[in-house]
Amino acid sequence: MYICVCNGINERDIRSAVDAGARTLGDLQRELGVASGCGQCAGEAQCLLRESGRDCAFGAQLHPA
Repeated sequence: MYICVCNGINERDIRSAVDAGARTLGDLQRELGVASGCGQCAGEAQCLLRESGRDCAFGAQLHPA
């Protein structure tokens, strides 16, 4: 399933980034570009981080690109 339509990022991309060490939404933003367009995907990306048990900074601030 696509999570970030703006950047064509799917659930598998996010899970791979988490497996590679991404721990926060900011990490996903830097590594994949998640939430760097319209930002509508931020909540779902955050949920995937929580599901992985690696969400160390719930509510992390986004950094506009």
